[in-house]
Amino acid sequence: MAIEELASETDFDGWRAAARRLRLAGVEPAAARFVVAGGHGSGSLFDQAEPDRPAAPRETGFTVPKAFVDVAREVILHRSVDRFDLLYRMLWRLRDEPDLMKVTSDGDVADALERAKNVSRASHKMKAFVRFRIVHDAAGEAYVAWFEPAHRVLEKTAPFFVRRFASMRWSILTPEGSAFWDGDALSFGPGARAEDAPQDDEIEEFWKTYYASTFNPARLKTKTMQGEMPKRYWKNMPEASLIPELIAASRDRTETMVDSAPTLPNAKLASAVAPDVRGGGLDDQQVVGDMGELRQAIQGCRRCPLWRDATQGVCGVGPVGARLMIVGEQPGDQEDLAGLPFVGPAGQVLDAALEEAGIDRSDVYVTNAVKHFKHEPRGKRRLHKTPNAGEVTACRWWLDQERTLVRPSLTLTLGATAAFAVLNQKVAVMKTRGEPLPLPDGSRAMVTVHPSYLLRLPDEEARVRERAAFVRDLVKVRALL
Repeated sequence: MAIEELASETDFDGWRAAARRLRLAGVEPAAARFVVAGGHGSGSLFDQAEPDRPAAPRETGFTVPKAFVDVAREVILHRSVDRFDLLYRMLWRLRDEPDLMKVTSDGDVADALERAKNVSRASHKMKAFVRFRIVHDAAGEAYVAWFEPAHRVLEKTAPFFVRRFASMRWSILTPEGSAFWDGDALSFGPGARAEDAPQDDEIEEFWKTYYASTFNPARLKTKTMQGEMPKRYWKNMPEASLIPELIAASRDRTETMVDSAPTLPNAKLASAVAPDVRGGGLDDQQVVGDMGELRQAIQGCRRCPLWRDATQGVCGVGPVGARLMIVGEQPGDQEDLAGLPFVGPAGQVLDAALEEAGIDRSDVYVTNAVKHFKHEPRGKRRLHKTPNAGEVTACRWWLDQERTLVRPSLTLTLGATAAFAVLNQKVAVMKTRGEPLPLPDGSRAMVTVHPSYLLRLPDEEARVRERAAFVRDLVKVRALL
């Protein structure tokens, strides 16, 4: 029996190195075991025996498809004790079945994909249901949350909270580990107990009041709500104490709402949204007063049909007065849920490239040409669809409002759609990238590729080459600021 010891339950790099050694040595899945240092890991009663050292490698090397690596990174975070064995069994088969990952009906592949999906769902639930409570220490205010994720997704999900709450100090405590953000660096520590986190704070009652006021009894679907917000998370959510009472009173409140006279629309909002909402023509010369008003007005936008299938309109973020504005194409799936631009995979690529180029994202106003997520359903997934020229043109009014408020000296457009929105003409991105272009208001624009383009490249060599070119464009941007 060949036994390999891993540093932790989520030690993907250790598992990959160990699995590679075993595979090269020709150790069959039935003879391989993986155990976690100080724990039980995956294995059997035989794990207590002296581990056998793998024989000398029979092969000099092998490769596996990226699809397997991506799935393995997720499956490692699953709580199932046999996950290491499942992945090694798939690795063993990949030499003779190089297209194994494409056979989604295969038992091992289907099992791995389901576990990966469960991990992804656990990460999403963590983003949705973590509730911070305020504490005070020598450095001032800080925020602490207790959460019990269904799978080991703390390190995977913590960067989301860094982007979402970059300006505040926070800690997320879980039974198996803790994440800490001090405003500059993210670090991880040991597990904690529920009693280590504050049980309430001074703003909790305000939050409950807000939650109760936004609860719409006419749209209540109890089973759907409990499916999306399982009861296992309720104990850590202050608003959950209100849910049984709100559900019980929903029928009476719905009847009261139906019997009540309609309220008049918000006049300021009505003047900022599309003609089919307010019954009159939209004054294209109108300027929204401030960024808060703009964000509110975007939620009522009906200038094109994209609002019907989106969760919300996604306004830009960043300081008013920023010298650099970055314009992407449209919100993606994660941006649509979070209500923030560039928080998904493309956003991570952009953040890393900006840092490498010496540009602080907190000094940049980041937005999109189109404010609603255009997509088509594919099972439970929502697949991105490129906005057409009419949709980009309809949404240009909002982009112009942002540019009027921010007044950037340079606008960087990511991809052809963003370039069309800013320049009002179609351009060949690869031919015009990296060159400053004059804009009618006296500022300048520059065109480059969208970060999602880098994610779609099929091979590693191309990704490295194109990412370097993307960073070079950002370095040119910094030089022009």
